[in-house]
Amino acid sequence: MIRDALSRGTILLLLSLGAALMLLPFAWMISTSLKAPNEVMLMPPKWIPSEWHWDNYVRALTMAPFGRYFLNSVLVTALSTLGELITMILAAYAFARLSFWGRDLLFSLLLGTMMVPGEVLLVPNYVTLSRLGWIDRYEALIIPWTASVFAIFLLRQHFLSVPKELGYAARVDGAGDFRFLWTIMVPIVRPALVTIVVLKAIGSWNAFLWPLIVTNSREMRTLPVGLTAFTTEAGTAYELLMAASAFVIVPMIVLYLLLQRSIVEGLARTGIKG
Repeated sequence: MIRDALSRGTILLLLSLGAALMLLPFAWMISTSLKAPNEVMLMPPKWIPSEWHWDNYVRALTMAPFGRYFLNSVLVTALSTLGELITMILAAYAFARLSFWGRDLLFSLLLGTMMVPGEVLLVPNYVTLSRLGWIDRYEALIIPWTASVFAIFLLRQHFLSVPKELGYAARVDGAGDFRFLWTIMVPIVRPALVTIVVLKAIGSWNAFLWPLIVTNSREMRTLPVGLTAFTTEAGTAYELLMAASAFVIVPMIVLYLLLQRSIVEGLARTGIKG
């Protein structure tokens, strides 16, 4: 019993240290967002400001049209996530349950695209969208990100864990593939879907490089790109940048807190066969 208690204590200590390391940057961000400009770059660093400058948040949100940036981010995140949800469910089901010529080869080729760095595709994708006339439009921010090979692969593994007998029983009852997919398969893998949706939403919300490349006007910018407003030739206003960054990450923190149980359950079931 003493050995078990020591093991649990050691694990708890290590987890606590890991959590503290993960929270340290967030604590520094909040601390910096409340400092005066002359305290931001002090060495050694000063964790607690001499005076709490709550007005930094007001100044940060009024330096740029963050209301428009916020609406753009919400729209892009919601539509791209919805698009990926639809495409990955249909594709994952096809690769997991349907039999057609070249299925395994096509799936292998699909997985092979994950080996290609995203940076290599920036120029070809930009040229394609430019010829379509989508630059500086919502189509360029949304449509290229409505499909994900990783999401298809992850959901396929969960579909494979569902017993085939359920499919046989559904067909005996007269259900086709489409009905079986949406009424039986999708509810069963709901935790996995929630996990993938949250990961997609966070990735889309935090995307910086692609929105920076395909947008020219301030009206089309998203929140991460809008943070560049605090960096000028004269330098960076770090206290305002940290205040705006705190505003940017709040929606994702709320989303995670609301769905954390489903996320953990979905990750725990990954790769488990039924």
